[in-house]
Amino acid sequence: MQIANPIYDVVFKYLMEDNNIARLIISTIIKQNVVSLEFRPQERTVELQPGSLTVYRLDFSAKIETPQGDKTVLIELQKAKYPTDVMRFRKYLGEQYKSEENIYKKKVIRKHLGKLVEIEENKAIPILSIYFLGYPLDHFHIPVIRVQRECYNDATNEKLEGREEFIEGLTHDSYIIQVPYLRDDLKTELEKMLSIFDQRKMSSNHHILNIKEEDYPEKYRPIIRRLQHAAAETVVRDQMDIEDEITDELNNMSRVIEQQKEILIEAEIAMEQKDKVLEEKDKALEQNKAALQEKEKALQEKDKALEEKDKALEQNKAVLEEKEKLIRELLKQKEST
Repeated sequence: MQIANPIYDVVFKYLMEDNNIARLIISTIIKQNVVSLEFRPQERTVELQPGSLTVYRLDFSAKIETPQGDKTVLIELQKAKYPTDVMRFRKYLGEQYKSEENIYKKKVIRKHLGKLVEIEENKAIPILSIYFLGYPLDHFHIPVIRVQRECYNDATNEKLEGREEFIEGLTHDSYIIQVPYLRDDLKTELEKMLSIFDQRKMSSNHHILNIKEEDYPEKYRPIIRRLQHAAAETVVRDQMDIEDEITDELNNMSRVIEQQKEILIEAEIAMEQKDKVLEEKDKALEQNKAALQEKEKALQEKDKALEEKDKALEQNKAVLEEKEKLIRELLKQKEST
């Protein structure tokens, strides 16, 4: 059987627009029964646009069944193609935390002026994030990673049971699905369902996966049939072509950027080598300057020594002239006597 490749954003959206299938997929991932599931307003859904293809995002308001009763949560489901998309994940989560849409009113009893009164307070809707990654992480080589919060008494290291609204409002659980690590060795119900996304089943046409419906439990076959219908939809196929074009364009842009980075690195290396040569040249000039200064100093000292020698010779000449004069006078006196 041929089905549309759900790794494509348009196919994934087509799949998740079926409420029953969306509840089935999310319930299987979080291992809790999703009682009801609603799309957030359309503006909260990221549509396919040039330049914004790398992260696809769907927001759901869900009521899930827990041992403590039904609980409303915001499910942030994101699908990404590249490792650099982590900053977009942070941006989207930040938007969810600060959005006033993600609060609800709760009636509580408070003491006021010595009396107990019932008032309404704003409470934060807990967030649960699910990430479908089209690339592998660096260290965890497994299909599904569950990130769950645990609270402990710091003094005793004892695990604390129960939930606190304060902690629920400021932290969240996550599920990370690494599509490249989906394998035939299916250990869990979730892995059986996710094997529908296994890209090794891709045909020569990247838009199509070849699967055998009988290999999957009956409860997951509606997912397969929905993807089979998607493969027959002309609009879906056209959008997949657009995604391919945009992906190719982004890849080309990435290659150009990488080439430009390499050119800049080579230019920086050349500049560093040039600076080093100039530095060595300056150092040689400084050494030559110092040598010339030493030579000039030696010449000055030599000139000074010659000057002192000439001065000494002049003094000796004067002494000799005085001696000669004295001798002539003595001879003259002797002759006269």
